[in-house]
This record gives sequence, structure tokens and C-alpha cells, in this order.
Amino acid sequence: MLPLLLAGFGTGLSLIVAIGSQNAFLLQQGLRGGAVTPLVVICAVSDLVLIGLGVSGIGAVIEQWPTAIGVIAVGGGLFLLGYGALAARRAFRPSVMTVGAERTPLRKAVLACVAFTWLNPHVYLDTVLLLGSVAVAHGDGRWLFGLGAGIASAVWFSALGFGAKKLAGVFARPVAWRVLDVVIAVTMTGLGAAMLLSHV
Repeated sequence: MLPLLLAGFGTGLSLIVAIGSQNAFLLQQGLRGGAVTPLVVICAVSDLVLIGLGVSGIGAVIEQWPTAIGVIAVGGGLFLLGYGALAARRAFRPSVMTVGAERTPLRKAVLACVAFTWLNPHVYLDTVLLLGSVAVAHGDGRWLFGLGAGIASAVWFSALGFGAKKLAGVFARPVAWRVLDVVIAVTMTGLGAAMLLSHV
């Protein structure tokens, strides 16, 4: 039992611990000191649902619909490019830098979090297809493997969202927000462009 949980935990953690759009957004919101709890819950529960779909074997069905993944990629790519442009605007226009640390309204943050999570085609490829195929290989133990991956997701998003407050002192300076926005702009723009180019 424990080996399967640990295997799922390690595999799940290796897939989500990366500089992606979802992680960058959650880190940003955590630094702003807004209502992080609902965002962490959205990320963790969404991952749990996607992991469940993969473990149940639905990944094989999704793989037969490349058009659906393409549509998601185009929509997600455009969304990321737009968000990247907003981050670049905050970073390079001093007149808007004063709002860099303002809290995002909860409704807007929740909608953005849902978009970052479900409009990313890589989440279907990594979490549903890849993780699902690894889980299925464990036979009857696939659900324990999936549970381990789900726990890893919850631990990671909690650490990222709530742990961001530990960096509040660093981000008390406007220049730190400018650097963060540059990183976010580059990350979002790069990911968005890659999504669009891969499905043109």
C-alpha cells in the first residue's frame, strides 16, 4: 500500500513542480495576500478530478480526439498571451506599477484560476494521459497510485499558495514586483506561443 502511495506521490510531484502558468498565477496571488484558499482548493480538486479520469482509463478515449485538444490549445494559448501582455504592461510602465501588489478581486481570481487550470492542454496530456497510463500499469493498485498523486498535488499547491507569504518581505519593494511580472510575462507568452504554434 505505502509503496504505491509513494510512487504516485513522487510521479505526481515531478509533473506539477515546474514553472507553468498555473503555478506562476498561484504564486502571484499568494504574494498579493488575497484569498488564496479557494484558489488552492480549485487547483487541488481539479488535479484530483483529472487524475481520477486518467486512472479510470478515460485518457485512452481523449487520445482519440486530437481536435478537442487542439481547440483547447488555441483557446488556452490566446488566454496566456493576453495575460502575459498584462504582466508585461505592469512591469514596463511605471504608471501602472503601483497596482502591481494590489489584491485581485476574488471573482476575477477564481475565474482566472479556472482558466489557467482547464484551458491548458498540457494538463490533459500530463495528468490524464501520462499519469493515467503510469497508474493503469499498476493494475489493481492504480487507485492507490492515483491517491498518492492527488496528495502530492494538494501538498504542492498548498505550499505554493500559503508559503508565498514567507516572501512578503522581499516583495515589499516595487522592483521585486517588476522582476516577478517580467518572469510571468515571459512564462505566459512563451507557453501561449508554444501552444498556438504546436496546433497551427
